[in-house]
Amino acid sequence: MKDCYLKKNSEFQRVYSNKKISGSKFITLFTVKNNRDYPRFGITTTKKIGNAVKRNFVRRRLKHLLRENSHKIKAGYDYVFVVKKEACESDFNDFMDSFFSVLKRQKKMIK
Repeated sequence: MKDCYLKKNSEFQRVYSNKKISGSKFITLFTVKNNRDYPRFGITTTKKIGNAVKRNFVRRRLKHLLRENSHKIKAGYDYVFVVKKEACESDFNDFMDSFFSVLKRQKKMIK
């Protein structure tokens, strides 16, 4: 799972330029095919969310969901999750529902 994260700016820009987007109340998801046999994930938290403590709190929540559910997510794609400002004030269950709804909207969940 450690090498399954996007790190370079060029990798993020490639996903953003594809424009395959779906959004929910707390998360916006960008996807693009990566021609690999595993999914790769990127997480973006902007300064609009708040200070570093709030951004890291939301990032830890999302990483937890990715760790627990990466086996349910379709391989062969790069995913960039952009967390919205309202996410740091949300309940974890609402955040989790938002996470699954953006994946289902793009049909990236394995049943």
